[in-house]
Amino acid sequence: QVHLVASGGGLVQAGGSTTLSCTSSTQTLSDYRMAWFRQAPGKEREFVAAISRSAGRTNYAYFVGGRFTISRDNAKNTVYLQMNTLESEDTADYSCAAAATDAAVTSQYNFPNWSQGTQVTVSS
Repeated sequence: QVHLVASGGGLVQAGGSTTLSCTSSTQTLSDYRMAWFRQAPGKEREFVAAISRSAGRTNYAYFVGGRFTISRDNAKNTVYLQMNTLESEDTADYSCAAAATDAAVTSQYNFPNWSQGTQVTVSS
């Protein structure tokens, strides 16, 4: 079991930026494929972005449209989600997830380890 902690959410104006962080005090995150998911009120949880163990490959949801960047700093044992040009539709509870795999999976069902959510609210 990987204990993940997500942080960095808050209130952001439309068009603004924020960065989410995901870290673990119990596991080395470079051993895991890492991803961010989000869930808006009344909607299903959806994939946002993922990064391979080596950070050589990234995947993004279609709605990201080049606005978000997922990255990892193995020295800090942290994965980031830099979000720019935020829109009201990005308002959601964001969680990070970890999977011990090299496969380019993006389904939430492939990630057994989850953080608590961190709320991002975009005001228009």
